[in-house]
Parts: sequence; structure tokens; C-alpha cells
Amino acid sequence: MSAQEQIKDTVTSNDVVLFMKGTKEMPQCGFSSRVAGVLNYMGVDYSDVNVLADDAIRQGIKDYSDWPTIPQLYVKGEFVGGCDIITEMTLAGELDELFDKEGVAYDKDAADKIREANA
Repeated sequence: MSAQEQIKDTVTSNDVVLFMKGTKEMPQCGFSSRVAGVLNYMGVDYSDVNVLADDAIRQGIKDYSDWPTIPQLYVKGEFVGGCDIITEMTLAGELDELFDKEGVAYDKDAADKIREANA
């Protein structure tokens, strides 16, 4: 299976996927840590893909999304964004709206606490 086929399979067979440096338990870059931290805090059930473990996946995900940086968040097969976009969406309540629309379970109180702490 090619890297592109592997990526497509991962993105389409999981509701929420984060391509990141490291794992959700042990992020290995600040940007990946921030996005994983938001998802973990909000109690989102997501799959993590450590791009540092496979160079083909690391480059392949950039080609797949036509987005140059990692982390990359996918919800229901659609690319949502990287660290800055996810941070902005979280603070604006847009990530909540996306999760609600797509039927992704998360802790609404935790999302509100993130916004309160950053107000």
C-alpha cells in the first residue's frame, strides 16, 4: 500500500485523525502538543499518526492536503487545519460547531474552559 493509500484509508476510516510529530501521549513538537492538548482536554476520541515514524507519511500528508506543515487535523475525512487554525477555531467556538455538525463527541464544558482561560 502506498503512503497516499495509507493516508486516505486512515483519514476515511476514522472520525477524527491528527497527523502529528509524536503521539497524543508524547507529542514531540510544540505545535503538535498544542493541538493534541486541545483534543485531549476536550475528551475527543481521535486517532494519532506519528509522522516522525515514517518519512513517506511525513511527506505524503503534506502532499495529500496540499498543506506544508504538521500537525494536520482531519474530521470525517476532511482536512480542517493546522495548529494556528485549530487554535483560532477553538477560541471562536468554531471547533465545537464542527464537532456538533459532524456528530463528534466532546466535552462542551472543557471547550468553554479553554475559551475562559484565553479570554
